Amino acid sequence: MKDGFLKIACATPDVHVADCAYNGEQIVRMMQEAAHAGAALTVFPELCITGYTCLDLFLQDTLLEGALDALFDILKQTEELDMLAVIGLPIAVDGKLYNCAAVCQSGQILGIVPKLNIPNYGEFQELRYFTPGNRMVRHCSIHGRTCPMGADMRFSCVDMPEFSFGVEICEDVWVGASPSDRLAAQGAVLIVNLSASDETIGKAAYRKKIIEAKSGSLFCAYAYADAGIGESTTDMVFAGHNLIAESGTTLAEAKRFAGGILYGDIDIQKLTAERRRTNTAHGAEEPAFVVEYFDYPIRETRLERQFPATPFVPAGKSELDDRCGEILQMQAVGLMTRLRHIRCQDVVIGLSGGLDSTLALIVTVMAYDRLGLPHHGIHAITMPCFGTTDRTYRNACALAKAYGADLREIPIRDSVMQHFADIGHDPDCHDVTYENGQARERTQVLMDFANQCGGIVIGTGDLSELALGWATYNGDHMSMYGVNASVPKTLVRYLVAHRAEQSEEALRSVLLDVLDTPVSPELLPPEENGEIRQKTEDLVGPYLLHDFFLYHMVRFGMPPKKIFRMACIAFDGQFAPDVILKWERKFYWRFFSQQFKRSCLPDGVKIGSVTLSPRGDWRMPSDACVAQWIRQLEQIDV
Repeated sequence: MKDGFLKIACATPDVHVADCAYNGEQIVRMMQEAAHAGAALTVFPELCITGYTCLDLFLQDTLLEGALDALFDILKQTEELDMLAVIGLPIAVDGKLYNCAAVCQSGQILGIVPKLNIPNYGEFQELRYFTPGNRMVRHCSIHGRTCPMGADMRFSCVDMPEFSFGVEICEDVWVGASPSDRLAAQGAVLIVNLSASDETIGKAAYRKKIIEAKSGSLFCAYAYADAGIGESTTDMVFAGHNLIAESGTTLAEAKRFAGGILYGDIDIQKLTAERRRTNTAHGAEEPAFVVEYFDYPIRETRLERQFPATPFVPAGKSELDDRCGEILQMQAVGLMTRLRHIRCQDVVIGLSGGLDSTLALIVTVMAYDRLGLPHHGIHAITMPCFGTTDRTYRNACALAKAYGADLREIPIRDSVMQHFADIGHDPDCHDVTYENGQARERTQVLMDFANQCGGIVIGTGDLSELALGWATYNGDHMSMYGVNASVPKTLVRYLVAHRAEQSEEALRSVLLDVLDTPVSPELLPPEENGEIRQKTEDLVGPYLLHDFFLYHMVRFGMPPKKIFRMACIAFDGQFAPDVILKWERKFYWRFFSQQFKRSCLPDGVKIGSVTLSPRGDWRMPSDACVAQWIRQLEQIDV
């Protein structure tokens, strides 16, 4: 449970229909196995103590008494386990029979949750036996023990309130207004579902979509335990299709027709942060809603969960291609709309031959094509100076020509030297003045040329550079519209590569060479062999790491220690822990100290869920102190 990670389990025992003692033994065995694996909570299928397919046997006192005997035998045998378990069984109260879930821990029943929606269609005939449960919580006597019973009840950990869950049963999730909607609105971060959903063709995919959609719309984790082998096959077959989802994504899925235990590491801290951020996730407080508290020790969860090293980049080739195509269209439509609004047919781009300006050119060409404008209205200006290499210069020229843009070469060496003379700066002193003088001169050229042609300057800087402040204030930091402002560096590469795949051979070869060029602002003279001297990632660190830090910090508000732990898993074998820690310190220092550059950013379309526009998703005082975040990193022992 440290860092908000919680291991949960969905267990499908191999039941014997109507043999409560045998089924109880299987449940005990699986509870012990799950507890040994580190699960904090294990959910079992609907009516698993009796078997779901008992039919008219549910009307036999012998079966009902056997179910309660088995439940209390389970409690006795698991008294030493602090793991929670949610177990399905029929319970008769006040002359009525309910399909219930018993929430148990350390030999005690914390509460009984009845099924609200009783299906009576198709192969399901539950109304023949069961009464729909009550939402209102009341106390009832179960085998001589008094415990709360009702659907409007959630269970919450005393020492870690984020560990809060609610229970619904099978059909409850398939209806329009499910109990989980109310449970989540009242604070349940995890929903568990005890199910006996028979298998028919196509149902598994539909079931998975429902669970993913429910977890996404409620900002919750969802654990779905399904009945499996051993249930009667008189008319149906059950597959044990267990699912664990989080925020719309399946974390773990059981192989059907196999049984056993499915584990998943959910992040309740992340879910809680998401709910705080999204204020529409809350419902009105209901005084009648009951919270049952339980104790659970906060211990380190043995993580089996993997974390993508590139959270901004989809894993599969097909999904990546779709995502790249969609992003390029969004960028292009954003620029197209701006140009149409201001009735502008000329744009100016500083084309360096690097990745960012290449992507900006690609997007601009796409916008012009949507507007039906000739490409010669795109003025691509290359401005060689002290650090320009032959490779980037050739690529900039080749790109402009391949796209039919108006290519202009405006060397700035002489004007920069004059500027140095004016302010009394020694050109042999390669300090920040030397570097920024070039960047600001380039911006002046672009702005003045835009005035000349009646156009606007297209910004090329990306999201990762904005996060790190890796831009010259009032230099490349400034433009009239920043098409890349919401695109992280790790994604820029894939967008350019995607376009290269769709291009004819000559253009493709240039784009591929741009992709192969080291990232650099080229503000220092090149090596004697003409190679780039100033490589960005040698100075600020790998963008691969910085984008990982950025995503988890901004998107979910995760603390530095947790991000470090996740990064060590994501980059195991690629970056050593001390290297990760070094660059994470650098990330936080730069992110806080460079906010003043983000406070006055030009317009630029939002692309993903992480963006740093001061008018939209990220508002931060420029003089905020980073000490609290750095202190947490200093506590890490590597």
